[in-house]
Amino acid sequence: MNILLDTHTLIWFLNGDDKLSLKSRKAIESKENLKFVSIATIWEIAIKTSLDRFSFKKGFKEFLNLIEDNGIGIVPISFEHALTVSTLQFIHRDPFDRLIVAQAMSDNMVVISKDDEIKKYDIKTLW
Repeated sequence: MNILLDTHTLIWFLNGDDKLSLKSRKAIESKENLKFVSIATIWEIAIKTSLDRFSFKKGFKEFLNLIEDNGIGIVPISFEHALTVSTLQFIHRDPFDRLIVAQAMSDNMVVISKDDEIKKYDIKTLW
């Protein structure tokens, strides 16, 4: 299964946070699944870091290194993703989450997210 981690999912996974459900943790840790994160997630965390709304003890660069160290691939933004965003119902107002939904739709991925608004789209989710 190809899984796409929502922003909070990535943060909670890398921090070993108990907020991450056991089912989600097992899916991310399973060697049978390919795990990905959107470049939009990296962008969102970079913005939050610059606004002092997110910090990682070892710094943002080390946070990025942990993504790679955990075998998590980065999904770039393609024209197809942008086209899919343009056709999405306006259920979710967050532009980063709308892009994650579009990438999941376009690339046939399962989104791991606790976000109830994301779950309202016609995509596969896991929590």
